[in-house]
Parts: sequence; C-alpha cells; structure tokens
Amino acid sequence: MGEDLFWAIRGGGGTSFGILLAFKLELITVPETVTVFNVSKTLDENATHLVHRWQYIADKIDENLTLKLLLKSIRSRMHGNMTVQASFTSLYLGRVHELLLIMEEKFPELGLIEQDCTEMSWIESILYFAGLKDESLDILLSRSPAGVFDRIYFKAKSDYARQSIPVSGLIGIWRFLHEEAENIAELQFSPYGGAMSSYSESETPFAHRAGNIFMIQYAVAWTRPGNGELKSHVNWIRRLYNYMTPYVSKNPRAVYFNYRDLDLEMNNQGNTSYAQASVWGLKYFGNNFNRLVRVKTKVDPSNFFRNEQSIPPLSSWYNKDIRRWSS
Repeated sequence: MGEDLFWAIRGGGGTSFGILLAFKLELITVPETVTVFNVSKTLDENATHLVHRWQYIADKIDENLTLKLLLKSIRSRMHGNMTVQASFTSLYLGRVHELLLIMEEKFPELGLIEQDCTEMSWIESILYFAGLKDESLDILLSRSPAGVFDRIYFKAKSDYARQSIPVSGLIGIWRFLHEEAENIAELQFSPYGGAMSSYSESETPFAHRAGNIFMIQYAVAWTRPGNGELKSHVNWIRRLYNYMTPYVSKNPRAVYFNYRDLDLEMNNQGNTSYAQASVWGLKYFGNNFNRLVRVKTKVDPSNFFRNEQSIPPLSSWYNKDIRRWSS
C-alpha cells in the first residue's frame, strides 16, 4: 500500500481511505499478575485538593501505572446534600506491594492501603473496569449489549490539558456537575505521559503527545427521548465546554478523534474544501492533517470514502500538480 497510506490508516481514520479487510498487531507482554484499585473521595473527604494534586503527578507517576480520574455529582452519605465524587481508578502492571511503594512516594495524599487493591490477571482487569467483575470471561464473547445500554442517548466532547486546572477552575466544574446531578453526567481525566510521549507527534497521525498532561472527556447521558431532553443536555455540555476554554490547549484547541464531535464542523454531503475541513482537522490531527490530506488525494481523489468528518481530498485544481504542492 505504500508508506504514506500505511501511516495514514494507523490513527488517521481508516474510513477516509478505504475498507480494511485485515490488520496485524504486534502485542506487548504484560505480567501474569496486575493490580487494580478504585478509591473514591467526596468534597467532604478533601476531593478538591486530591484532584488538584493529581494533575501534577498523573503523567509522570510510573510507566507501568495508569491512574485515571472520574468526576461526577452524587448525594452525600454523610448529610444528604449534593457533593462531587472523585474516583481514582488504577491499573498497575505488577504486584500490590510494588504499587503501594510507588503511591506512597508519588501520591501519598490519596492514602492508598493494601485493602483497596486487588491482584488479578490482565484479562480479568478488562471485566473489572467494565463493571463486570462478577461475570465469567465468556461475556467478552457476547455480541449483545448489556441491558442498561439498550436505550441510552449521550453526548460527549473532549479536551487536552497542558497545564493544571487551578482550584478556582475545579470549583466551577463542580457547579456544572451539580446542574446535571439527576442524570448521568461525568468528566474523565485520562493521564498521558509514559510511552505516549516517547514518540514524535508525526510518528503516526495521532499528534497529541509530549506536553499533554491529560485528556478530558465530557459526557452526559439520558434515557428519555425527545427534543426537549436533547436540547437541555446538549446545551449543558456545550456551556461546560465553553467554560473550560481558559484551562485547556489552544491554537488550535485540540480534541480526541475517537470522541467524534460534530459540533466542531462537518463536511458537506459532496466534496469538502480543505479550508472547511481544516476547522476540525487541525484540532484532531494537528500538523499531521496536511499530510493526511495529501494521502487522501493520492488514494481516493474522487472522495468515494467519506463521512461527516472524513479526510477530504484536494480539489481538482490542486490535483494537477500534487508533488509541487507537497514540496
């Protein structure tokens, strides 16, 4: 297929370039035993300080450890009022005693103890993080969705944080979460660093590497259909996204391609101009967007493979001398 096309489909959205019939992956070795934990703290338990502190260690704590953060509004067990719950969820490629030493050195504020942790195989951890820890591994072969997800509507958006969000910014987030307390609304902070930062931004189309502390997913879900519900929840997440502008990446404001966000801009039903597509393309792919466009122009100049946010080919005017344009 050539080096350029092989580069493009490994992170540039394969649906822009053709139909993938097979893919060969090189797996990495993981230990026989891994360790997981999920520790939750509310505002009464110093959650604001813990979330603020987490931002300074999340991307550099240890290459064998990922420590995600989930934020949502709940009703306090202590006084019955609404509060924010911060859940610190971890997978460590090793045994519990090694994990405890790392956490004591890098994040002692969380107060992790051995009783919070569980050792298991890596495949069992897949069930654990999916909320299916009591199920048999056979459930991974099921092609039917779990019942709770049969009729659910949701909207998601994403951001990248290149610096820590101050406490004042976090308190503003808490207010937004309380607005949607009766629904499924949450923020997930996913740490970067480690192997993510060991490659240049042009190694693959995925450009969000060194310098990004964590990625943010905003999500709201509801179960009742209707335009009123839709407008209310979508308006909430858009207002939250606007509120976060001072705290996230800029020029462009980067987003995660796998959390496809049609708010950013969409292609026309026919061919789309480079200028139109670059509005969202530069946010998803950074400087790699231009190379993706050149590959698209070579392999699919008629734009047969397209969707709302597919990579566009250059117009026929540019097709006359693509090599000169590329140089």
